[in-house]
Amino acid sequence: MNKEGALSGIKVIDLTRVISGPFCTLLLADMGAEVIKIEPPKGDNVRNQGEFVDGYSSYFAQFNRNKKSVVLDLYQNDDKEKLKLLLKNADVIVDNFRPGVLAKMGLDSETLTAINPRLIQASVNGFGSTGKYSQRPAFDFIAQAISGFMSLNGSEKTGPVRTAAPISDLIAGLYCAFGIVTAINARHNTKKGQVVETSLTSSLISLMAYLSAEYFVTDKTPKKSGNDHPILSPYGLFKTKDGNIAIAPANDKLCEIFLRTLNLEYLLEDDLYKTNSLRMINRDKLNEIINQTTELNTTDYWIKKLNESGCPAGKVLDMKEALNDQLVEDTDMVIVSDGPDDRKIKMTGFPVKLSDTPAQLFRSPPKLGEHTEEILSKIKN
Repeated sequence: MNKEGALSGIKVIDLTRVISGPFCTLLLADMGAEVIKIEPPKGDNVRNQGEFVDGYSSYFAQFNRNKKSVVLDLYQNDDKEKLKLLLKNADVIVDNFRPGVLAKMGLDSETLTAINPRLIQASVNGFGSTGKYSQRPAFDFIAQAISGFMSLNGSEKTGPVRTAAPISDLIAGLYCAFGIVTAINARHNTKKGQVVETSLTSSLISLMAYLSAEYFVTDKTPKKSGNDHPILSPYGLFKTKDGNIAIAPANDKLCEIFLRTLNLEYLLEDDLYKTNSLRMINRDKLNEIINQTTELNTTDYWIKKLNESGCPAGKVLDMKEALNDQLVEDTDMVIVSDGPDDRKIKMTGFPVKLSDTPAQLFRSPPKLGEHTEEILSKIKN
């Protein structure tokens, strides 16, 4: 295994805070980029949020491992000049300020390009950098609401429901990281940097592609379907003798396998259930029939029986169960970092596996300003 990551040699100046930007730069750092996190004198607010391990934020640790911390007060001209010196030899700058904030600091795109023509200028914002929404304050909850994403979650009884994870922050950060590595590759040909932008709302709108495709054809707003599939039936959560089970017969063949495994294949000859369209119309009655059968045996019984038949099925696990499941161990999705002062901090692992230059723990989450002297000493003349 190569001790250097796939992005070794790439230097990233990270002006981001909270989640969306730090998740973007985390992905780059995990792959070996040198990410220099610029923090104000009091640090990223996330350092004081979440659960603490001996006074240290596990929330901060999760999103800021593999980074270096440099304290600069960008309201002070001297520190702003130090940032400009850092940018001269950087490959990427990333921010998640509201559009226009960097320009007010004297760091508009033209100035950044003049400092370093090869610099990739990446940003994550709420609603895009132009248009009537661009100056609105934005958080994940608002993005889920205004993008239409929240309206699709939940059921008619619950009304709109947000996802538990801050999904717009995470997917916007992921898209921004993708945009950055794409721009790095383009730079091999163009010999210059470019602007990369993602937004929370655009990211969520892109995730709704399979539902918006239906809307563009029918002009009908998708109904909330809860745990049922919006365009397939049967598909969803079903009751068992000791709980419930998630079952996903995602096409007609799998539907046939599913119903045959339950000894309900006769339903496929019933005029109410012959086609997916008919099954969607009569879904409540169909689910009732299926539940009457699945309730006769345990969740584990049906998981074994359905998976052996080729029909996807699984148990609904809570966080504790999921993170202690054999699957997580097999895929190395929980790792332990050496935190400051020899603390041990558990965190989620690396979802992208590379055979020769894999993501890895290069360094512990940094103390505030831990690398200030090391980094700034290199730019002093």
